[in-house]
Amino acid sequence: MMKYLQKLGKALMLPVACLPICGILMGIGYALAPAVMGAPGPTEGLAYVVGFFLVKAGGALIDNMAILFAIGVAVGLAEESDGTAGLAGLVSWLMITTLLSSGSVAAIAPGMMESEVNAVAFSKIANPFTGILAGIIGAVCYNKFKGTKLPDVLAFFSGKRSVAIVTGLVSIVVSAILLFVWPIIFGALVALGNGIKGLGVVGVGLYAFLNRLLIPTGLHHALNNVFWFDTIGLGDLTAYWGALVEGDTMANGTVINWSVGSYMAGFFPCMMFGIPGAALAMIQTAKSNKRKATIGIVGAAAVCAFLCGVTEPFEFAFMFLAFPLYIVYAALYGIFASITVALGFRAGFCFSAGATDLLFGASLPAAANYWVMIPMGLAALVVFYLVFRFAITKWNLKTPGREDDVDSELKIELANDDYTTMAQIILEGVGGKENLTSIDHCITRLRLEVKDRLLVDEKKIKSSGASGVIRPGKTSVQVVIGPKVQFVFDEFKKLAK
Repeated sequence: MMKYLQKLGKALMLPVACLPICGILMGIGYALAPAVMGAPGPTEGLAYVVGFFLVKAGGALIDNMAILFAIGVAVGLAEESDGTAGLAGLVSWLMITTLLSSGSVAAIAPGMMESEVNAVAFSKIANPFTGILAGIIGAVCYNKFKGTKLPDVLAFFSGKRSVAIVTGLVSIVVSAILLFVWPIIFGALVALGNGIKGLGVVGVGLYAFLNRLLIPTGLHHALNNVFWFDTIGLGDLTAYWGALVEGDTMANGTVINWSVGSYMAGFFPCMMFGIPGAALAMIQTAKSNKRKATIGIVGAAAVCAFLCGVTEPFEFAFMFLAFPLYIVYAALYGIFASITVALGFRAGFCFSAGATDLLFGASLPAAANYWVMIPMGLAALVVFYLVFRFAITKWNLKTPGREDDVDSELKIELANDDYTTMAQIILEGVGGKENLTSIDHCITRLRLEVKDRLLVDEKKIKSSGASGVIRPGKTSVQVVIGPKVQFVFDEFKKLAK
């Protein structure tokens, strides 16, 4: 189950990767033509026309995130990432959202719509949660039925052509089940959201803590759907980039009763400044003969976190090597998120809490008290550094640069971006292509399944320049590469044929 959830987390990165361009386009567009989003400003002229064009272009994706999830998750979970699965995901999405729309439910089971909770639940069926479910259905049907062989008279519908048909039938059954289950799921999500929202800034901190803590499992994506997208009526990200503030009404009729940006703002000082501080502590506590390599691993990850808010290269470099430190790391997020939001700082992101989103979201109406980033950023830099340095030395944690020495004969100097050599060394380290049963990758790691775990040589794998090796299961091997994992994966897959 955990493997599937991790694979789902990887699949979600495909549609989420569409969001940065939305933030850039809408941020520039709003700066040029604030009137497009309802703020005071001119409604004619070249600046307005260009701004209108950019805002609408970005909004085209933001407003249809659920559909992106349905297609992207289906492609991401499908074997060989086939586009047929994306079509199946879309088929499932259209089926479920049509059959469970308010109008359809009122006709099918009018008694259910008499409940106010049910009426609200079905009015929000077209949400990212449903999109993810549709994507999963599409991928499962593709993987199961892509090789279906039918009698000659129906041969045209064999193979991949059968996938959409089967997906439609399965989606009808799922819709019938959801007719009774969705109100319960929706009620639970509402209770969770309202419970945390009712705690004010403490709830913001609790959310930030859980967000980081759940990253190793991939379940943080489910939590994010409650607070960032309009699954239950919160939709902090949707409201922020829709140029809305507290008291405004969203497109679906939801009245905003929270301070927009609260569930995103607290991540900025941690990702932009806290991670560089923690990385500095790791570098300074690394063994002298490994300090240069440590700078390459966590230093580059810190720059990545600062600029675009991509934190996985840093987090996966130590979360399994020193999990107690990772819990402390998540707690620091909770503390800083609470304080930052309490001080009135409001900001939002389309992708993650890096400098790029901070810059392009600064002009939106909900943005407030950007000056708070200066003291909070500096505080995060210092606190993360001191806490990490103390914990690493006090508990003698095996963070990057403090691991047991790799045998000298296995140390290999790689040319810059020599992905073929790196892939070759990793392949040898996992026992060769004959020992592999599955090859995949996520945003930062190769995900491999092996026949014989005893043939895996972690020291050999690390000598390739990989940041680390994770063994989450008896036959599972995850090789931490970083943001360039796609290039290593491509070469690895060629060599493993």
